Amino acid sequence: MSVPSPVHSRTEALGFPGVSFGRSADDMPVALVGNTAFAMAPTRDGRHYLVTAWRLSRPIAEWTRSDFYGHSGELADEAAFRARVLENAEHQRERTMLGRIEEYSRSHTPWGTSQGATVYAEGVTSHSTAGHGGFKLSAERNRKVHPMLRSAGGWYESHD
Repeated sequence: MSVPSPVHSRTEALGFPGVSFGRSADDMPVALVGNTAFAMAPTRDGRHYLVTAWRLSRPIAEWTRSDFYGHSGELADEAAFRARVLENAEHQRERTMLGRIEEYSRSHTPWGTSQGATVYAEGVTSHSTAGHGGFKLSAERNRKVHPMLRSAGGWYESHD
């Protein structure tokens, strides 16, 4: 059993939770940043991919490949894994500074059921779905959109 080793980075000094690296129960390099879990998952052909999960409640050393469901691209090696995790930690710190509020949401959107929402400002909410997402503007905010661009329902598709 391995014990996660905390990495004290610039993000922790600015009040954001640190990054914890460790090894999973099935010996994958893993990390935790806030509520986001990362792993360097091997494939059958010897390559590795960055996989993600959210709000894993067990200790890092008990995580397994089956806990991860998100796929975030190929990794060259463990150094690349660590660099991507630290990059994400910085991104999370920057998002926190913007003051956006994350909310649980099961709203029905044009792209399916919302899996989560981020309030950017009063009347401006971004919804994430299994395959896509977009913004919902309140009626008041939507009236401010130019009539030629305005969506009748206030839903606007986002393109990442």
